[in-house]
Amino acid sequence: MKNLLLALLSILLITTFISCGDDDDAGSKDLTLNFSGLEDLGSEATYEGWLIVDGNPVSTGVFNVNADGVASRNEFQVASEDLENASTFVLTIEPSPDNDPAPSDVHILAGDFDGTNADLTIGHEAALGKDFSESTGAFILATPTDMDDTNEDSGIWFLDNSSGSAMSGLSLPTLPAGWAYEGWVVLDGTPISTGTFTEMDTADNSTLYSGDVAGPNFPGEDFLLNAPDGFTFPIDLKGSTAVISIEPVPDNNTAPFTLKPLVGGIPSSADVHSTIAMDRNLTFPTGTVLR
Repeated sequence: MKNLLLALLSILLITTFISCGDDDDAGSKDLTLNFSGLEDLGSEATYEGWLIVDGNPVSTGVFNVNADGVASRNEFQVASEDLENASTFVLTIEPSPDNDPAPSDVHILAGDFDGTNADLTIGHEAALGKDFSESTGAFILATPTDMDDTNEDSGIWFLDNSSGSAMSGLSLPTLPAGWAYEGWVVLDGTPISTGTFTEMDTADNSTLYSGDVAGPNFPGEDFLLNAPDGFTFPIDLKGSTAVISIEPVPDNNTAPFTLKPLVGGIPSSADVHSTIAMDRNLTFPTGTVLR
């Protein structure tokens, strides 16, 4: 009798377990994410995934990436119906903490589902919508914001004067909401910003290091005043590196973001006031989604 009761109990437990498992399978499924090239956002921001279901965003959950590019998690439980009906996956950058249940404007990767998979890129229309393959850049060394012509190698301006007239040195696509360009000079491994901008033929938002004279109507900076710790201005920029990055807005990081479409070395033999070309740098984050 005791053995019979134990057998019946075992059958009941197995049946209950299978029933619960079937309910879980019917209610939710695993979503698996894999990424390459994402960076650590620090403590004030996080990544969040979204399914686009009938035109509406459905969160799949948040995760972080450490300094080695490893995600804190890559599997998420998602409602089966949403997962099956999703047309697109979008990855955003969100503030942390985040009191808004809707996606931010900072869409970094996206891709359409093809069966069970979606390949994610920055070029998808639900992300930045650009691949930057036709971007070009150029700059000159000059210090137009002071009256001293002995320190011309201490300023960088993203303009092209090779035609005899100053023209924009940058040809970059218009960015969607949530993003801005930022110029940089990397001195001895330390990046120093020249300011953020969204237009190539207007001044950027910074004159932190420049002199008192108005600069040209292009992005750039003279490194004359307010030198950060470890540097003395004026400073010879030859031998350093110029960078144009794409930054999330808002941006809490004092270093360039992982998206850097243009990079250019400043030759040690560079002539001031002469146009120097930049190179394309099209190594961007990518990802895959499995549903």
